[in-house]
Amino acid sequence: MHPKLSRTYHDPLHGALTLDRHEPVEQLLLKLIDTPEFQRLRRVRQLGTASLTFHGAESSRFTHSLGVMALTRRAFDLLASRYPHLQPHRATVLAAALLHDIGHGPFSHTAEEIFKTHHESWTRRIIRESPHLQPLLADFDPTLTSAIEAVYTHHHPVPLIWQLVSSQLDCDRLDYLMRDSYCTGASYGSLDLDRIVQSMDIDADGNLVVSRKGQTAIEHYLLVRYFMYAQVYNHPKNLAATWILRQAFQRAKDCFDQGQLEADATMNAWLQHPRPGLMLADYLAADDIVFSYHLQRWQTHSDPWLSDLCQRFTRRNLFKGRDVSNLAEGDRANLLTKTQAKVLDIGYDPKIYCGLSQSRSRGYTLYQRGIKLWIDNQPVDIKSVSPIVEPLTQTYQRTWLVHPPEITTWLDDQLSRQTVAIVGEG
Repeated sequence: MHPKLSRTYHDPLHGALTLDRHEPVEQLLLKLIDTPEFQRLRRVRQLGTASLTFHGAESSRFTHSLGVMALTRRAFDLLASRYPHLQPHRATVLAAALLHDIGHGPFSHTAEEIFKTHHESWTRRIIRESPHLQPLLADFDPTLTSAIEAVYTHHHPVPLIWQLVSSQLDCDRLDYLMRDSYCTGASYGSLDLDRIVQSMDIDADGNLVVSRKGQTAIEHYLLVRYFMYAQVYNHPKNLAATWILRQAFQRAKDCFDQGQLEADATMNAWLQHPRPGLMLADYLAADDIVFSYHLQRWQTHSDPWLSDLCQRFTRRNLFKGRDVSNLAEGDRANLLTKTQAKVLDIGYDPKIYCGLSQSRSRGYTLYQRGIKLWIDNQPVDIKSVSPIVEPLTQTYQRTWLVHPPEITTWLDDQLSRQTVAIVGEG
């Protein structure tokens, strides 16, 4: 029986994504997709704990990675049709796009905050050391692994190749903004993708630029990014869920160190991190399912804080996040002290059950050259010609008081008094 000539993934955003087995680069991509390391991404949610806030946010890093590869292929093939000298880099840019998130741990960015890991470092380690991925890359081209690493470290000799994967205007951001908007039900992510891709070009040094006709589409893209951070990624429920998860695993570590915690070998290795450090096999054995299983088990643990935190997370009895950004720093500290006393009074550990959490968002930065428009035969930063982009360079920071819902009425009263005092002083 002959293998099929192609394989098609039906994506809710990009439609039919077909890979041709008779095209060497796309055959490589199919082999990479079929590795255990890449299939593991099916079990890592794209948005971490956000599904507890937005019930549709169930999409995986697997789905996102396919989308980034498809967008990169679309943009690169269009540019390579105009600039044939780019063609030899097709395997590098498409494999780098496909594998860019393969180093993500359980709950995506949330695990990075808790366990102080960095998915970018693990991505590079996986493509170097994986017994499944590494032979595929080496057999295709002995220099391919180092070329992909050069994409991730922004040292590839053709800047466009890494800029399509990791820049202020890359296929990663284009896909996750559209995908996260679609999955969360937010209405911000309807980008003019056709205009953006058609407007992409390169300058004489091989850098990604955008023609002037794409300016409005890029401005819209940056506004979408700003709104998604403000309304989705930094939603107070997300911050509160992350807070509980962080406290639960910290408590689990404490119990583990005291010899009072049962966990499997994978969880044991993570709880000991960074001493002596995670082995590659232990890292790859972890996913959302493994971590969620342990949170389920620990709901009945003898430690009251660990069991309560795990119950709150699994049953979605989350803490609340109260915006206290309008308070002066001293007033925030005073309110936190009072809140800690109240939390202690009702029988909870104040260091675990309340605290201040900050969120930051900015629609546009000059990270890795920013976004350059091609105007009068030279690259010009979009910030200097767009009245919309300049305000987006300002950091939007908010401070949240995280607390158990049991003290909501009391906290309302405290904040009401605080507001009266501020008005009286004014």
